[in-house]
Amino acid sequence: MSHDYRATIRWSRGDAAFTDGRYSRGHVWAFDGIEVPGSSAPASVRVPLSREDAVDPEEALVAAAASCHMLFALDFARRGGFRVDSYEDAAVGEMTPNEKGKLFVSKITLAPALVFSGDKLPSAEEVEAIHHRAHEECYVAHSLRAEIVIVPRFTIA
Repeated sequence: MSHDYRATIRWSRGDAAFTDGRYSRGHVWAFDGIEVPGSSAPASVRVPLSREDAVDPEEALVAAAASCHMLFALDFARRGGFRVDSYEDAAVGEMTPNEKGKLFVSKITLAPALVFSGDKLPSAEEVEAIHHRAHEECYVAHSLRAEIVIVPRFTIA
């Protein structure tokens, strides 16, 4: 079974000369009728040619991995009979040079924090199993070369 996923990326030069390299890296990502401001990372191209208030591709990659993991983890928690009240992940991506000296996102650390409540509460081992299974099933994780480290935290409400 295959699926297609689509995004439209729009950029225009505006009144910049372009050939001098001083053009805006700001652009728009469009998904299913929603528009999101995009830009190169300010670490790659300095402001004002990039935008700090926009999503850069590296952030989007980290967010995609974290989001995919979360969606599977929530479903597996539900299937286990556990009630999740909230989920927050302060995910971090690290860029390092590859074997050819080119930068790539080499590691993504997920730090999911779940809050559980209700009559049936998970043990630490059950939470670990939820995250292990979520990682094993995550489509985005399967698509990446980066190492993905998961450091789960949970509390009971």
